[in-house]
Amino acid sequence: MEKIAIIGAGLIGCAWASVFARAGHTVTLYDIDAKAVASARDTVKAGLVKQHSLGLISEEPDAVIARVSATASLEEALSGADFVQENVRETVDAKKEIYAKLDKLVGPDTLLASSTSGIPASAFTEELVCRQRCFVGHPINPPSVVPLVELVPAPWTDPAVIERAREMYARAGQVPIVVNREIQGFIVNRLQGALLAEAFRLVEDGYVNGSDIDKAVKDGLGLRWAFMGPLETIDLNAPGGIRDYCGRYGPLYYDIATQATPRRWDDALLGKLEQERLAELPADQRQARQAWRDQRLMNLIAHKRAADSE
Repeated sequence: MEKIAIIGAGLIGCAWASVFARAGHTVTLYDIDAKAVASARDTVKAGLVKQHSLGLISEEPDAVIARVSATASLEEALSGADFVQENVRETVDAKKEIYAKLDKLVGPDTLLASSTSGIPASAFTEELVCRQRCFVGHPINPPSVVPLVELVPAPWTDPAVIERAREMYARAGQVPIVVNREIQGFIVNRLQGALLAEAFRLVEDGYVNGSDIDKAVKDGLGLRWAFMGPLETIDLNAPGGIRDYCGRYGPLYYDIATQATPRRWDDALLGKLEQERLAELPADQRQARQAWRDQRLMNLIAHKRAADSE
């Protein structure tokens, strides 16, 4: 199995370590922060224990964590690494700084993926010797539970690199999708942004409150979207399939789209939404609710796996 170097031992880095270690890879976590290095393996193991309790992994957590190490030495982390998953701060300068170091230390065949949520690889890899092996591998938080990963090449990324990465992520149990060329926000953020823009408009114009927006998704659209995408959804929602559906409802959606002029999310709207959310979830309960979210996600993944095997 390949050796994986995880650059950045925060929550995303530790989640990635879990993904690769449970797939059988040797993983080394690197961080400049000594405290992050000291706690990394405990963080990874805690996640593995939860996954094991729900049957998401069959191997004992102690056996998986034995493949994970942590270090404050970048050279040690990269020594012999076949694949790098970078998770440093979400700024172009931070990316350029770490990639300049990676460029000097990685092997000639090492693949380099960035977990960036929105910075294209072309913004920080253009001047690198290894630039043809660099791309975005954007996860959905947390990648140890949510399997989707977006693979976004820079203009100079070798297509064979993307194919090799796609196969590797898939072998590790992830669900990679390939974005054919760079686009701001990639795919998932653009889809989520479109829904948020309409949700905010509906609240701002007084049609509905934020709580009912959440219900419309979690108790309506989201139930289907948990196991079908929007295109399969509409294909099954009309007797004649997707063309029939678009013939019936295309004019309605076109009219709605013409009304949806872009708006900035101003302070008054954000204040209203913030107060609604705090009334439902006080700030001091947010961390516990995040843990609840992750537990529900693991339960859902376990259910989907069981249903898919029937």
